[in-house]
Amino acid sequence: MTRDLDQAFAALADPTRRAILTMLLEDDMAVTDVAEPFEMSLAAISKHLGVLTAAGLISQEKRGRVKWCKLEPDALRAASVWMQGFGQFEPVHLEAFERFLASELPEESA
Repeated sequence: MTRDLDQAFAALADPTRRAILTMLLEDDMAVTDVAEPFEMSLAAISKHLGVLTAAGLISQEKRGRVKWCKLEPDALRAASVWMQGFGQFEPVHLEAFERFLASELPEESA
């Protein structure tokens, strides 16, 4: 369980990966659509997606010629349970998590 927590928190430590998770809260997305708003190469986005996948926060599936990404909503359950053990944290709900991510991420420039 410690390894899973380490991977989840390491994945969440990067602002690009948190932004990707926020995007995937809405719906599944093709890798190319995930990459679109970022000013980095598709290879760099793929590395971020690999970290999120290894942490179990997202899954990736090939549909035809397109690779799709899907949020795994239960993936943060272990982290939530661990944080609740301190008695200072509310259970993590996806809507609250989305609001938290929105407040932490800078607004996209027009």
